[in-house]
Amino acid sequence: MWLSSRLEADIISPDMNKYELTLVLDGKAGAAKKKKVTENLDKVLKLFKGVVTETKEWGVKELAYKIGKSDTGLYLYFEIELDPAGVKALNDKLRTDPDLIRFLLIRKDK
Repeated sequence: MWLSSRLEADIISPDMNKYELTLVLDGKAGAAKKKKVTENLDKVLKLFKGVVTETKEWGVKELAYKIGKSDTGLYLYFEIELDPAGVKALNDKLRTDPDLIRFLLIRKDK
């Protein structure tokens, strides 16, 4: 299934760029919250014909400083391919997501 969605994405828009997305949730976040955030990301990417190519969970790490009430953060890493037009919408969605305490979206070099 991953291969078919990957091929569809290449056929739809060969101009897709590769991005790295790192999400930080509260360290006390459970599996349900992690799943909810991941599903929301998939919905937004699907809407803009993007695809997740790789996912890694970096685990819970201590934060350098307290963010809100959080001393620890659960780090999730995604490599995604997305049309440049969808990046702003994804950025806006991530900015307004109350489950995230931080995120970083960067474009990878070609």
